[in-house]
Amino acid sequence: MQAVTGVFASQAKADHAIETLLSNGVAASKITLLTPGSRRRQGDPIPVDAGEQPGIGKAIGAAIGAAGGITGGSILAAALIPGVGPVTAVGLLGAAIFGAAGAGAGAVAGGALENSLTEGLPEDEIFVYEDAWRKGRTVVIVLAEDEDAAEPLRALLKSEGAETIDAARHQWWIGLQSAEREHYAASGRDFADDEEFFRRGFEDAQHARTRCKEFDQISAEMESNLEDLRKQYPGVDLAEAYTRGYQRGREYYQRLCDERKAA
Repeated sequence: MQAVTGVFASQAKADHAIETLLSNGVAASKITLLTPGSRRRQGDPIPVDAGEQPGIGKAIGAAIGAAGGITGGSILAAALIPGVGPVTAVGLLGAAIFGAAGAGAGAVAGGALENSLTEGLPEDEIFVYEDAWRKGRTVVIVLAEDEDAAEPLRALLKSEGAETIDAARHQWWIGLQSAEREHYAASGRDFADDEEFFRRGFEDAQHARTRCKEFDQISAEMESNLEDLRKQYPGVDLAEAYTRGYQRGREYYQRLCDERKAA
């Protein structure tokens, strides 16, 4: 399975995109919606089709529950995401994403999910989702069987006003770039020369699987990532830039968590 993600500026735009997906034959069981806040506003429905206007849980949740053979009406999850706050999810990937992000789902209706239903979980994108949620944006994820099936879904989400996950990732980095350049200058190295590998390290530190752990727990993975980079770029002096970036990425995520706790 392959995840196709769209980041929407508003909940209303995301709702409309899901309506379009459903009307184009995309199975509800392939769609997950993640909205910042502890619950969606009343009166914000997602329709099953053009003639039906039930609430989100009834519309997508019931369809997903039926597709997955799950009773209980809907698959809804809510969680406090470290560094973000409350987020509400509807769809099969919701609880899995919350778990990977370091938060236990506060409530999940419909029971346990089979592992096969969460194949394609994009763990290396979760930090981008979190940045979107902090900005009040809504994330829609659609699971495709393969790249051929994914491409038209990307086009559909784009036509509905979605920002791609790559564009959202770029904007996340642009927001950090100036401060990281200034900090890096103190090392006596040239940020312009080292930025690519510094950023690689910074992003790897955001990976859901390794953050929030002590350094000795993840140092082996960091070294493995570094070794892979050396193979890709033989002869390039990249170790210091990558390692500095990795450490700064860990500090960045910890600050987000600390700021949220203090709020």
